[in-house]
Formats: sequence, structure tokens, C-alpha cells
Amino acid sequence: MTTSTSPQSESQYSLAKILGIWFAVSAPMGILAWIINPAIAPDFESDPLGGGQVKLGLLLLGLIWTFALSMIIVYREAGNLRWTTIKKRFWLNTPRAHKTGEPSHRLWLWLIPGALILFLIWSFAPPTVDRLWVTLFPFFAAPPGGNIGEVLQQPEITAQLAGNWLFLGLFLLMAVFNIIGEEFIFRGVLLPKAKGVFRNWDWVAIGVLFGCYHFHQPWMILGGIAIGLLLSFMAKWFRCTWMPIIIHSLQLLVLLPMVFMAFLGLV
Repeated sequence: MTTSTSPQSESQYSLAKILGIWFAVSAPMGILAWIINPAIAPDFESDPLGGGQVKLGLLLLGLIWTFALSMIIVYREAGNLRWTTIKKRFWLNTPRAHKTGEPSHRLWLWLIPGALILFLIWSFAPPTVDRLWVTLFPFFAAPPGGNIGEVLQQPEITAQLAGNWLFLGLFLLMAVFNIIGEEFIFRGVLLPKAKGVFRNWDWVAIGVLFGCYHFHQPWMILGGIAIGLLLSFMAKWFRCTWMPIIIHSLQLLVLLPMVFMAFLGLV
């Protein structure tokens, strides 16, 4: 019987390197959101569409950098960016049984409870956890236009999105790079290399780092930690990054219909 390579046998990152990579993706997002965006974006109250598009564009730049950094790291470590290299490094394979390491297509069924847990987090975090967080730290509250889901529910804004190709393109690109950028850097680059420092708690550490990375949207940090723990656990337990990628993508099932309906002028 063959088993997958044990994480213990792989070269592992130091704590300094893990935190360094985390900082290298978190700091640019924070700078773009809290320094550059206020400096160049139109005032949201007077021009909500313009302000929203600038913010989307800036966050897209940060997410593209996050994806690019994951590719740079792989290239520096492996010397190439062939699909076979990326697939092996990022655990882009069929999920594997935790005890035996054997791949099994039946393990995809664990996406169902994973999706249900994510739904519970989405239902619980915004009205309770996130509200408690910003109550304790009021300066972490979302600014006007900070929550795109709430923005898309405002009729005076959605009316301006009809036929707006720029907004649609920015949103679709951001949706793609949000998934591949965050998942590749956290569950692809960091998680397989974190066991040397965090031992069996590596998935917890990466989940917490994932939540704290969202200080460009600090009202979401606690909810981000909860989601990060779920995504990191699934990647670690099944040694398969496709699992968190699919779970992470489920947010698009909510936002994409709202965006397309606004674009088509149906709301």
C-alpha cells in the first residue's frame, strides 16, 4: 500500500518565514484599503459607484499580488511553474483518507457538511460575532460602502450598475483572484510548510493568520478566523486544497446572482 508523503518529511518553514509571507500579503492589502483608497477614491456619499469601483480595483491589485507571490515562492523553491509542480506543492489532488493517505472520490462528499458549516458561520458571524467585535473595537466598524453585499442591496446604487461593464469586470476578476490568491497562499504555500513550527495545530495557526490577514476589512476578522479554521482543517485533514477552494467559492453563489441581476437591470 502506498501512502502520500508525510508533512514531517517535507522541508518546513520557520516561524519568521511564515509571518514574513503573511505580512507580505497582508500589508499591501491594508495599505491599499486604508491609505491609497481614501487618497484617490471619490467620496462614497457623493459618488458611491465611483468610490466602489476604485475600491474594487485596489483590492483586485492586492489579490493579484497575493496570487503572484504564491507563484514566485513556488518558482523559487521548485525552479519551475509546471502544472505538475504546482499541483503537488499545493495539494491540488483527489482528497486522501486521513489515516491511510489513500485517495478516494467518496471523500468529496465531505463538501456537503463543510458547506453547511460555512452557511452556519455566514448566518451567525455577521449579526453576532462581527457586531460584538466592532462593539468592542468601534474603530474597526465598516465604513460606508465597506460591505459589498449591503451595497448591492441599495436600489439607488444597483440602478447605476445596469450595463456597467467596468464594475462587472472588476467584480469578476476580484472574485477569481480572491479565491485563488487567498487559497494558494494560505492553504497552498503556508499550510503544508507550517507543521514544523505549529505541529498538529498548524491548521489552527493558518486559520487564525487567514482571519487576521483581513485587517483591510477589520470588521470581518473574527468571522474570517472562523472561516479560516474550517478551510484549513479541510485542507489538512484531506490533504487536498481543492476542498477549501470549492468551499471558499460558495460565497459567489450569493454575490454573483446579485451582481448579474444588477448588471442586467433586473433589480
